[in-house]
Amino acid sequence: MRILIIGSNGLLGRDLVDNWTGDDVIPATSHDADIRDIEQVRQLVAREHPDWIVLAAGYTDVDASERDPDQAFSVNRDGARNVSLVARDLAAKLCYLSTDYVFDGAARRPYEPDAPVHPLNVYGESKAAGEKAVQEFAGHWLIARTSWLFGAARASFPEKILLAADSQPELRVVADQIGSPTYTRDLAQAVRELVRADARGILNITNSGSCSWFEFARAILQRAGCNTPVFPITSAEAGRLAKRPAYSVLSPKALAFHGIAMRPWQEALDAYLVERRRKRDLNLGKGHPLIG
Repeated sequence: MRILIIGSNGLLGRDLVDNWTGDDVIPATSHDADIRDIEQVRQLVAREHPDWIVLAAGYTDVDASERDPDQAFSVNRDGARNVSLVARDLAAKLCYLSTDYVFDGAARRPYEPDAPVHPLNVYGESKAAGEKAVQEFAGHWLIARTSWLFGAARASFPEKILLAADSQPELRVVADQIGSPTYTRDLAQAVRELVRADARGILNITNSGSCSWFEFARAILQRAGCNTPVFPITSAEAGRLAKRPAYSVLSPKALAFHGIAMRPWQEALDAYLVERRRKRDLNLGKGHPLIG
């Protein structure tokens, strides 16, 4: 198959490209096509003739979305609509990456794929609108919801925690938001398997288990052998511009139907730390500064 990955230079996109074997993978960035421009998207897809498009591109700055909602919606809603229309017109199947932030966090048990969406912030609203556009305009579509992404391709939460621990005597991390950390390499593998299985509908893809950001930070420091103390704070104390869901754990039941089981986030974190060390050693060996 021919797989067009839009957003190939992002945190997930890089792992999709690097770890997708057995198919003809075509990476694409905003230099190849701005998804806000349907004609650019049409030219790209017509030129590459993909069987599947994986739309991993998105505007992901949650707080900045509150300041500039037009930017968030132009990418996450309008971009998704444009890719959906072109995919349908040119007979390509579409996988759209979405987020746990489409939910309001009022649940007390993991969200199933068919749970009603009710986002708390502009970013979540824009991604929910993107999901709606995919369902309305694409032909064969798959929506993959995920959460709390981390990976070594670009700076993510673990890297930021480790860098902060190097420069600060103590850390304070939010403890009243619960979710499932998800390693981008594991997510990329699951997406590949689902595409090859010709999957449809909405599916949740996260590493198994759940924790707070505070618990995640503490595990990062412990597993990295760092003794910097970390203390819990509330979301109110953190003072972030956008509201976050207090509970956004996603149920894996529908994913299990496809024979895919995601490993615990703790095991994924261990794998991430190994990958991070390997990339650090490689960069140092080349004489380059480490870039997370």
